[in-house]
Amino acid sequence: MSQKKNTNSKTKKSKVVVTSKGQKAKSKAVPTVSKRAAQSSKTTRQPEEMMFNRDNYIFMLAGIGLILLGLALMSGGKMPSPDVWDESIIYGFRRTVLAPFVILAGLGLEVYAIFK
Repeated sequence: MSQKKNTNSKTKKSKVVVTSKGQKAKSKAVPTVSKRAAQSSKTTRQPEEMMFNRDNYIFMLAGIGLILLGLALMSGGKMPSPDVWDESIIYGFRRTVLAPFVILAGLGLEVYAIFK
């Protein structure tokens, strides 16, 4: 039995790697391809939908317009004469109530346009 074991061990071949520096390679190296790239090229992808559509952009522009209108309503307040102080020019309804309300409405419209 020991003889059979010896013959089996002699028949096993070991791998030998031979490299040659001076000789040209017979076969050219083939670049590797990613498995993911190969899989994605096989499947046809549908074009993805845009996150926002035309309605969203219209609401966003309207919101920006309301914010700019509110800022325009809040501007001004120059006194006609430096010697006269008039509280109604600075602390009027337009600047203290209407303009902030219009700005907040514009911000609310922006939030609605994003979440729609």
